[in-house]
Amino acid sequence: MNKYLKIARLDHWIKQLFILPGMVIAVLITDVSYKEIGLAGFVLGFLGTCFIASANYVINEWLDAPYDKYHPTKKNRPVVTENMSFKLVMVEYFLFAIIGLVFSWLVNKLFFITALVLLIMGLLYNVKPFRTKDIPYVDVLSESINNMLRLMMGWFIVTGDSVPPSSVLIGYWMAGAFLMATKRFAEYRMIGDKQLAGLYRRSFVIYTEKKLLASALFYALISTFCIGVFMIKYRIEYIFVTPVMFLIYAYYLAMSLDDDSAVQKPEKLYKEKRLMWLVLLFILAVLFCSFVDMPFLHKLTSEALIHVEV
Repeated sequence: MNKYLKIARLDHWIKQLFILPGMVIAVLITDVSYKEIGLAGFVLGFLGTCFIASANYVINEWLDAPYDKYHPTKKNRPVVTENMSFKLVMVEYFLFAIIGLVFSWLVNKLFFITALVLLIMGLLYNVKPFRTKDIPYVDVLSESINNMLRLMMGWFIVTGDSVPPSSVLIGYWMAGAFLMATKRFAEYRMIGDKQLAGLYRRSFVIYTEKKLLASALFYALISTFCIGVFMIKYRIEYIFVTPVMFLIYAYYLAMSLDDDSAVQKPEKLYKEKRLMWLVLLFILAVLFCSFVDMPFLHKLTSEALIHVEV
């Protein structure tokens, strides 16, 4: 059964930690204290997210097999190289999906609904006649919306009677789109053959390096703008966090230009020491600005002009 577990990508469960920012934001801007967060709710929420993600991975690997054989490394995946049973793959998919939904239901209704949407997005992304992953730009947007859903799931672990601000939702979604676009860019460069790339991923027939880079910049601009709006609206002190955030975006984009870039495998990014130092610096900056009040900054949010005497 090892090959069936392998296509569930249990090693990718670390990516489900993207629910944590949603929890942090909820604690920062709602009346709920971190002490009120139950361990059981967090564990059920995290595992529910993981099982839903694995269900999506299973269906993704099975339906991508005819295309993955054209990829330099993905052609070695079990679904491509081994004779796997369709019935067992479907049993595995439904098993992971049902477990994920049951765990999600035990958190609260809003978490369950969001988990169900996450599962449905996996079907829309992979299954014909929808298969949004074949449509240029829609592929990136439909895959990265899962980031926004994870943030919402983290929020709903903390509170089940409100939703996150639209500014942070859109910002988080576009941050995911930036990550996906740079991943596509790195993949396209690594394959190095437009015709072969088009056989592996149909959207690559339309994409070019220039288009992918331009789209990544577009998503980054929207993301940083919306996150900036959220920061200034809810706590002006966060304005000092933005330079670190911009540096992370710039460094990540630069990483995508490397040969066989680590950007192609987001689940392995924790091995990139410089990037992790930047992320740590970002976390420390957020913590500092969360607990240190800077009253002199509040004038910047006023509509009144600052008058000076000459």
